Amino acid sequence: MGHWICCLCSRVADPFMLLLVLALGCNRSTAATTSPSVPHVKPSYSFGRTFLGLDKCNACIGTSICKKFFKEEIRFDTWLSSHLKLPPSSLLSYSGNYTDDAKSWRLVDITRLTSKYQHDRADKRICTSLLKTRTCSLERALRRTQRFQKWLRAKRLTPDLVQGLSSPMLRCPSQRLLDRIVRRYAEVPDAGSIYMDHLTDRDKLRLLYTLAVNSHPILLQIFPDVEGWPFPRYLGSCGRLVVSASTRPLRDFYGAAPEVAADLALQLLAVLRSMATNDLNYFFYFTHVDAGTFGVFSNGHLFIRDASTLGIIDKEEGSQLINGQQEYKDIFSCLTVDCQSPFVSCDSIREKHSLAMVCQELLPKLLTGKFLPPVQEKIDSFLQRCARSLGNERGINEAIAELAEILKPLRSCDSRFAYRYPDCRYSDKY
Repeated sequence: MGHWICCLCSRVADPFMLLLVLALGCNRSTAATTSPSVPHVKPSYSFGRTFLGLDKCNACIGTSICKKFFKEEIRFDTWLSSHLKLPPSSLLSYSGNYTDDAKSWRLVDITRLTSKYQHDRADKRICTSLLKTRTCSLERALRRTQRFQKWLRAKRLTPDLVQGLSSPMLRCPSQRLLDRIVRRYAEVPDAGSIYMDHLTDRDKLRLLYTLAVNSHPILLQIFPDVEGWPFPRYLGSCGRLVVSASTRPLRDFYGAAPEVAADLALQLLAVLRSMATNDLNYFFYFTHVDAGTFGVFSNGHLFIRDASTLGIIDKEEGSQLINGQQEYKDIFSCLTVDCQSPFVSCDSIREKHSLAMVCQELLPKLLTGKFLPPVQEKIDSFLQRCARSLGNERGINEAIAELAEILKPLRSCDSRFAYRYPDCRYSDKY
């Protein structure tokens, strides 16, 4: 009735009739209460706990960025329209879009620490090894382990708590490195303390699980890009998914123009130099490199895209493990690797190993056949010697300087290299 009166009120022209209608109580607020509005249903992603891995928590990485997913402030690249379906959960990584204001979007990488198949296999191993069943509560099973019980009682993360974990980062740990992990662990409120008092039991399990499966997100957190480290920015985790700044893998640039290839090769050498020599006295080394280890941002800047194969030796403190501790094995040692895999001795690692691997696996694909004969011959000759670890003739810095001198005149200064343009026009550094 109220709705009919208001419609009439807007159409009637006769003054007398208008007064009559007003007397009957033409009131828009009354009309609104007599005709309840139908709520607008916003289409959204059908996020399942299984897709994100939240059903596995607290045997997961974290939950710091879950709100972004559920508020649709993180969307998958080819699923930018929210009514479309999610990508297959079997993929290892996804290209996504991230926003803070719902207006401007930037590219991000959404990755799993290992494939869903490997995750499922590890979950089954936990149940069958610890509880002798095919399925179980992963959290309950892992909480009962001797290692985690030691974590619960510990006030500080010490080398004996990480002994036997398969991550290269923890094969030769120092107390200084472990303190840095606790102090900068981004999945908990920042306490700035080396003691684990601010970590709940849940937080400790998530940190232990992440270190056991893949230390990549931890490296991004404790050596952030804003401090000049060559890693993409860590944005957060949800379940078993990690979100970081987007880079294109180096393999996409194998067919690049000569000046682009020379620029990327020089950046690659600079990263290796900074990994071997830096202000914090940490020596980073690779246990494996491939076409996905390094990535390139949209501004042409090269970063370490996958830090999972990076080991760290503390040149200031040295390794804190005593003889035999590396060989300790338990369920956390076997989540992603064969328990029988031997550990590399800390004493056997040399600074030249990473450069030799890069000369074998990456630089030939980036630089071969790109330049005129005299220069190309010099590059090929160096790469052959470099791939053989350069013998004992020189250190890594001298070797890197030799190749850098060949490559520097080959790169150009233009807007394709936004990370150093227009600075390169006014500086001899470039």
